[in-house]
Amino acid sequence: MVPVVSVWYPEAGFKGIFMSIRFHIGVDGGGTGTRVAIAAPGQPEILARAEGGPGGLGLGRDAAWRNILASVAAAFSQLGLVEIPMAECSIGLGLAGVHNREWAAQFLAMAPVFGAIAVDTDGFTTLLGAHRGQPGAIIAVGTGVVGEVWRADGSRHTVSAWGFPNGDEGGGAWLGLRAAQLAQRALDGRAPHSPLADAVIGVFGGSVDAAFAWLGQARQTEFATLAPLVLAHSHDDPLAAALLSAAGAEIADVAHALDPGQTLPVALCGGLGRALQPWLPPTLRARVALPAGDAVDGALILAAQYEVTRCN
Repeated sequence: MVPVVSVWYPEAGFKGIFMSIRFHIGVDGGGTGTRVAIAAPGQPEILARAEGGPGGLGLGRDAAWRNILASVAAAFSQLGLVEIPMAECSIGLGLAGVHNREWAAQFLAMAPVFGAIAVDTDGFTTLLGAHRGQPGAIIAVGTGVVGEVWRADGSRHTVSAWGFPNGDEGGGAWLGLRAAQLAQRALDGRAPHSPLADAVIGVFGGSVDAAFAWLGQARQTEFATLAPLVLAHSHDDPLAAALLSAAGAEIADVAHALDPGQTLPVALCGGLGRALQPWLPPTLRARVALPAGDAVDGALILAAQYEVTRCN
């Protein structure tokens, strides 16, 4: 059975009034946006989808609820409903920032009166979607890197997700920072120019002064924009290929920490997941598969656990 509560909040359980449920709502809330899907209990079809502003808890718990509810309302409007029938809805929320105990407690305290509410990390709902609600592991590679595993005995573990620049090795920001360092060395004369270095220098603005200005304001998002240049020059620049191989090795370390015995299915997710698959070590490359579904699908699975909880 899928856990129905956050790994951090086993005492919270499913919050709800347990009346007749007509709709399951799945919510994927991150730092840049929210995605919502609505389905009917026991039915595989998605009735409506919508997107909205950030739903991650790091931008404020009240702001997260505003954006989530606006996205849910937009989805229900597609069904001809001008108001959210909250009491008849079971809502599963996979949200960035749920690891923070204080944020999650504040968020739950602000919750409207839905029929049932389950909250977990966006990493776990990604895992649920990737493996259709069954145990397994995922490695999500985007700007950062996070690995999640849910084992058959019910135990869970998270790997990486320390944040840039402290961690998230192998992710887009990590790759971009190392590409920027190659460009710096070329500008200094400490290393020869290469196709990747020159491409990054072009992004900087073409000069040392422009590079200082670009780097002075760069954060993880800006560094991550350099990652596609590393991929684009993988065939004409050995330095780019070496960076990608290093990223593959970092992702393999995450996979080993998640499942040392290599017994569970592993899905590679995220915006860079498929692009980096060829650069994984051969043994891991042979094991990983594309996810069966995404974080919204996983949030719907979380919402559907209302029925299991009610029966128990």
